[in-house]
Amino acid sequence: MNPSVTNPYSHLVAEFSRIVTEGRSLPLGGFPAPTHPAPAVGAPVALFFAPHPDDETITGGLALRLLRENGWRVVDIAVTLGSKPERKEERWQELRNACQYLGFAVERTAPGGLEAVRPENREREPQAWAEKVQVAAAFLEKYQPKAVFCPHELDVHSAHIGTHFLVMDALRVAKLGSCFLVETEFWGQMSKPNLMVEYTAGDVADLVAATSFHRGEVQRNPYQLLIPAWMQDNVRRGAELVGGAGKGAPAFMFAQLYRLRRWNGRQLENCWEGGRNLAAGTNAASLFS
Repeated sequence: MNPSVTNPYSHLVAEFSRIVTEGRSLPLGGFPAPTHPAPAVGAPVALFFAPHPDDETITGGLALRLLRENGWRVVDIAVTLGSKPERKEERWQELRNACQYLGFAVERTAPGGLEAVRPENREREPQAWAEKVQVAAAFLEKYQPKAVFCPHELDVHSAHIGTHFLVMDALRVAKLGSCFLVETEFWGQMSKPNLMVEYTAGDVADLVAATSFHRGEVQRNPYQLLIPAWMQDNVRRGAELVGGAGKGAPAFMFAQLYRLRRWNGRQLENCWEGGRNLAAGTNAASLFS
């Protein structure tokens, strides 16, 4: 028996496969960036601490919405430039091009990025770690951000986990008032996210396009092509983890999950009880009022 004759989902799955296969022929960066208006003087700042170049385009959808909908200034901080010395400068240029495409500003922590941003080094090399913390704290003091983005503490990859603790330690020592902490996920899922953010197809297309500028990375693993499917699966997860067990899924096509809390100058505190869904038509800045 030919399953395609009796299976009503055969065409659906075949189309997913066809689209991703065709996507392999699309250009990797190299196309013109749109023109972006300059942020207004005094615009709120979202500071995005990216463990590697490409995290800003993969997990930075909420930051992109804040820029587009509310005129926030988004500044990507390149915590590291990867672990391969021969690729560092190339990755920096790829990062600059990706951020230009989205309208993000970008800075690096050091010419070659920070080294050994791993949780074990926090314990083994306290003096060297303290120097890294001061670098991150200097960016917090310089920009006085309203929102700070970083990975959550269980994001599997050692540089992601290290960046989480780097930012948390920097918040404790920086001369900074209250702000919001937005924890992202990529390599490891959060068990208790409290926010699901919807994106339009146009938002996702731009995040995918910007990710393609990280040419060296996506040539070895074309994960930019799977971002839409990942965001669709986030809707499945978010319906239960953010909306509540047994709740119906919102009519989102694409979404990301985050954990949003407030830093009161001394410690983190919850912004609300339970979870919250942010639809594409709802003002993103309403999360930070």
